[in-house]
Amino acid sequence: MQFDAAPLRTLYIGGTGTISASCVRLSVEAGMEVSVLNRGRNEAHRDLSSSVTQLVADVKDEGSVKAALDGRELDSVVNFLSYDAEDASRWVSLLQGRVRQYVHISSASVYGKPVQRTPIVESTALHNKFLEYARAKLRAERALEDAFSEDGFPVTIVRPSHTYDDAHPPLPGAWTMVDRVARGAEVPVHGDGTSLWTLTHAEDFAQGLVGLLGNTAAIGEVFHITGDDVLTWDQIYTVLGEALGVKAKLVHIASELFPVIAPDWFWSDLVVGDLSHSAVFDNSKIKRYVPGFAPKLTFQRSGLRLAKWRQEHPELTQPEPAVDGVLARLVGAYHAAREVCASWAANV
Repeated sequence: MQFDAAPLRTLYIGGTGTISASCVRLSVEAGMEVSVLNRGRNEAHRDLSSSVTQLVADVKDEGSVKAALDGRELDSVVNFLSYDAEDASRWVSLLQGRVRQYVHISSASVYGKPVQRTPIVESTALHNKFLEYARAKLRAERALEDAFSEDGFPVTIVRPSHTYDDAHPPLPGAWTMVDRVARGAEVPVHGDGTSLWTLTHAEDFAQGLVGLLGNTAAIGEVFHITGDDVLTWDQIYTVLGEALGVKAKLVHIASELFPVIAPDWFWSDLVVGDLSHSAVFDNSKIKRYVPGFAPKLTFQRSGLRLAKWRQEHPELTQPEPAVDGVLARLVGAYHAAREVCASWAANV
C-alpha cells in the first residue's frame, strides 16, 4: 500500500553522492517533491534537477538540521550519511512523529565474511570482524530496529553493495587505478583474481530504492539492492581495459598482504574484510516489493560510460600521486617477492 500524499514529499540527507544523486534524479522523474539536505557541495558535479529544493546544513550539527527542517512536512526521509548507533538514535529523536518513512542506507558489508552460503539473502548472518565501518553500520541498524520494535519508528533499512556511477569507478584507487590501466602500467589485483563480485550501477540501485518510497509494506523491513552483474575481479579489470582500448596488465597479490604492504591505505582493510570474499546476492525480496526492479547496466556497458566520463571530465578524473605511489608499492612488492622466490628456488 502506498502513502496517499501526492506528490510524495521526499528528503534526501546527502543527495549529491555516488549513489544518492541517481536516486534524487529518479525520484524527480517519478513525480515526487524532492529536497536534499547537505553542506551545499557537489564536488563531482553530478547534475540535479532544478526542481530539487536545496537545504543547507551540517548533518553533524543538530541545531542547523533542526533549523533547516523547521516547518517542513515530510513523507519519506532517505539518509545516506548516517553511520553509527549514536547517530542513528539522534535521527530517531529528530524525526519521530515527523516522518512517515525513514530509510536508512546501511551497507552489505555487514554480512558475515567469509560468506558461508551463497547467494546472500537478507537473513544471512551479520558480522564482520575485519571492518570497523561494517560493525558501526550494523550497530546503527540494531539501534533503528530497536526504535521500530519499541516505539514504532517507521524505518526501512537498505543495504547497497559496491555501487558506482559514471563519476566514480568501482575500483580500489578509483580514477588512479583507471589511469594505471589506461597507460599500461601494472595493476595489483587481490588474490588470484577469480573471486566473484557483484557490481551495481547507481541508476539500477535507484530503481529499487525509489520503488520502496511511500510503500507502507516496506516499513520494518530490510533489503539489499544490488545488480545481477557478477564478475571475477580479473574480468572487471579486463572489461575496463577493453573500454579504454588497452589490455589490462594484472599482477596478483595475496589479499592478506595488502595491509602489510600498504597499512596506510584505506582500501587495504576493505580488500581483506570485503573484496576478497565472493559476494553474490539473491534479489528476490526487493523484486517482490518493487516488481519493476530490473537492473539494466552490465559492467561491459558501464565501462564504456566510465571511459567517456573520463574523456569528458579530465579535471575530475586525474590520478592522485599518493594513491599511485601505493599501487606502485604493491606492484613493486610483488616483483621483489618473485625475485626472492626465484633466488631461493635456484639455490635449493
